Amino acid sequence: MKRSQLAAQLYTVREHCRDAAGLAASCAKIAAIGYRAVQVSGVGPIPPDEIRRICAGHGLTICATHEGGAIIVDEPQKVIDRLGALGCDATAYPYPHVPIATESDVRALARRLDAAGERLRAAGMTLCYHNHANEFNRVGGRTALEWFYAETDAKNLQGEPDTYWVQAGGGDPVAWCERLAGRLPLIHLKDYGADKDGKPVIAEIGAGNLAWDRILPAAERAGCRWFIVEQDTCPGDPFDSLAISWRFLAPRCVA
Repeated sequence: MKRSQLAAQLYTVREHCRDAAGLAASCAKIAAIGYRAVQVSGVGPIPPDEIRRICAGHGLTICATHEGGAIIVDEPQKVIDRLGALGCDATAYPYPHVPIATESDVRALARRLDAAGERLRAAGMTLCYHNHANEFNRVGGRTALEWFYAETDAKNLQGEPDTYWVQAGGGDPVAWCERLAGRLPLIHLKDYGADKDGKPVIAEIGAGNLAWDRILPAAERAGCRWFIVEQDTCPGDPFDSLAISWRFLAPRCVA
């Protein structure tokens, strides 16, 4: 893993990216921490060519995005056009926008994801799947997440496993990296901790209990291109949280 492969998920600082000025100020802070790439998600209604210009102006590569689930499966050409305008070649389906309570539900969504991913692949782009904990509910003898990957072509749907949510769902982040070998261009890094009452909390990398000495090498062996730091909720300033995670990860990278 190289430092240039570490990215910050803009959803972490979404409250600071509601307009172009806020995005520019946020990109300046992210670049000052040391990140050289971002994933675009949660920003305000800023034209994609302006997002691209702002990020480039701060030396930040747009490594991926999150797009709305309905748009991905119903209007993949809009996603292709947006990624093209951003100068980006990957996006991730962020959260089930339809029920996934039954095997029929899951199979139906898998078919739609496979078709959308085929459209993106034909355009030289990659569709990934970003999980939360609910994909670890079992339907028809396996988890929904297992169904999604089993019922799609690996060329059409790849992975963006989220380490916190894998753990929260009862899965093993290392095992999922190994399972997705060759199908893992993106990974969301977030740590799993507990508050004073023992309730799970999303923590800065290194401030929780996940086995990073095993997760990071497993992701790298699986062919991961981008190691994306995301923190849905932060105890204070989200830029401070991104900096804490950077200080943990950077020494574990090669230059």
